[in-house]
Amino acid sequence: MLSILTIIGSRPQFIKAAPVSSALQNAGINEIIINTGQHYDFNMSDIFINELNIPKPNFNLNVGSNTHAKQTSDIICKLEEIILNIKPRAVLVYGDTNSTLGAAIAVSKLDIPLIHIEAGLRSFNKAMPEEINRVITDHISTMLFCPSSISKNNLKQERIEKNVFVVGDVMYDIFKKWEERFNSKNKYGDYVLLTMHRSENTVPDILRKRLAQLSKLTLKIICPIHPRTKKVLSQNEITIPKNIQIIEPVGWIELMGIGRNARFIITDSGGLQKEALWLNKHCLTIREQTEWVETIQQHVNQIVKVDDTISIPDLRKGDFTNPYGDGNASEKITEIIKTI
Repeated sequence: MLSILTIIGSRPQFIKAAPVSSALQNAGINEIIINTGQHYDFNMSDIFINELNIPKPNFNLNVGSNTHAKQTSDIICKLEEIILNIKPRAVLVYGDTNSTLGAAIAVSKLDIPLIHIEAGLRSFNKAMPEEINRVITDHISTMLFCPSSISKNNLKQERIEKNVFVVGDVMYDIFKKWEERFNSKNKYGDYVLLTMHRSENTVPDILRKRLAQLSKLTLKIICPIHPRTKKVLSQNEITIPKNIQIIEPVGWIELMGIGRNARFIITDSGGLQKEALWLNKHCLTIREQTEWVETIQQHVNQIVKVDDTISIPDLRKGDFTNPYGDGNASEKITEIIKTI
């Protein structure tokens, strides 16, 4: 039986893994799952495994939070031993986290095929840790699955053309599957949904600037707090603006319900930029660049840099056509993996 070793470790990766794990199982492929423990908070990991019916991980590395170098090196060392013992036919990784990079480096030294789902994304900002992670992973990978033709073209510009496939976005697969379960009841009134967790926004001085930006909006903002952001706020005694209501982290299905009822969405998350489009909501992305350029081109997403004035988007404009496949990316990926 074909055995695939899957590496996950962050909230978005748990979501992405759900439809792919199901497709692999339906195809009779033996999937062994390793959770690196990069997100160690229950509401950032186990809750997603539970609510999306992801198989329980076979291994948990429990690396926890640390510097990029320490976290990545811990993942490399712990993964190598498991990979050598299991001897999988291939290793599968998602996205652009330290779990992705650590797995890619470990696999590259062991002469085992590496499969990268969500390949070819580029923000063209190498100051972002995620950009470094995705570029290195793409250049190491044996099989690359792209969410759109733009991401495939990015790879072509870097002379990566072999075994590159445009399959759509696996997150759209899971979105379509669970959309009917998103809560239609609005318990917050008229509000904007905010998520903010990336390293560039959680430097204390930048976080203060971002909060000052958000305080200028004359709207209530609902913010499920990320553990990283919560820690920086607490350690630096940063005051939350009065228009921002902090709530505890929520599961993905609940988050989609909050997004569905919001006037629009503000985020630094890559996944939520796409989910906003699928929810037919405008998005303000509080970053300097985005890898999801299709949403910008369709005028449903707008970059807000740290020194910009934040304003309410024109909700009458924008093209909400989905550029990321037909909701069957997982099945397409599985059919190609079977040929390994």
